[in-house]
Amino acid sequence: MSVQSPAAVVMVRPHHFAPNPQTVADNGFQPSTDGLDEDAFAASAYEEVTRAAAAIEAAGVTVHLFEDETRHRPDSVFPNNWLSTHSGGHIALYPMFTPNRRTERRSDIVELLKTTYRVQDVIDYSGLEYDDVFLEGTGAMVLDHESRIAYAARSNRADPIALERFCTNFGYEPMVFDAVDGRGIAVYHTNVIMSIATEYALLATDMIVSPVRRQEIIDRLSARGRRDVIALTNEQIDEFSGNALELWGSQGRVLALSRRAYDALTADQRARIERSARLLPLDVPTIELAGGSVRCMLAGIHLDPRPGLVERHATPAVAASADEVAAL
Repeated sequence: MSVQSPAAVVMVRPHHFAPNPQTVADNGFQPSTDGLDEDAFAASAYEEVTRAAAAIEAAGVTVHLFEDETRHRPDSVFPNNWLSTHSGGHIALYPMFTPNRRTERRSDIVELLKTTYRVQDVIDYSGLEYDDVFLEGTGAMVLDHESRIAYAARSNRADPIALERFCTNFGYEPMVFDAVDGRGIAVYHTNVIMSIATEYALLATDMIVSPVRRQEIIDRLSARGRRDVIALTNEQIDEFSGNALELWGSQGRVLALSRRAYDALTADQRARIERSARLLPLDVPTIELAGGSVRCMLAGIHLDPRPGLVERHATPAVAASADEVAAL
């Protein structure tokens, strides 16, 4: 097992999914969805999450699948922004930038983690919202759990005060940088341009503004030959190729990413990844219209399980049949 690759995840299945109007202003990955049939849109998102959860579970990763039947949490499908877990039994809850995302924090999810895994403490940064200080979890940060580095692109969703507090509490070194897309727009979340796995990292090198900082990040990721840094183009980032998460399954490491992201990778890039992990493409085109993709849908669990309880509390993704999973 790898410290970088969780063997369990939290997912949220929305019953009334819709792109968030409060996030469109600074999310360059969120297109206009005017004129779409809301009921059909929500139904498609529900099925995409169901199939994705089933496919991840079929790979041998434990999935804790929670339902969201409310109509006022359009981005609840992205739990990694408000929740992260850490070895040693630690949980962090984060301050969210847009007001309608703040109710995504759910005590039932935290309580399941406490009862199913060994949790020592829960550090809640959400009170910083009242001071307009935000840090949207492992969307705003991409964590190198082995080297204890927190990479963060500057944005209104990654405040340096909150980042410094997190790094002090959890023992990470902050590595902050500026990143812009091909249109010159600041990247809203670090995890759309960067994914750190055990033996490789996906990185939009050309989006990092400072050449000096860019090289420093590449050097840190690849220090002592630890990782193969796979450079992604701006066009691949637009297809969410950087928004991926390595998981630990029953047959070893898998890289969960969207079908769209997978299709945008070159044959050479896929081969370099597959030296270390099996690629697991998931079809989530409706979810991606909200400006996030597969990595955003997964809150990795880096906690030690209580013996015999993980299997008992895992939520089966039963809505997809074995034949449907095999077809993914």
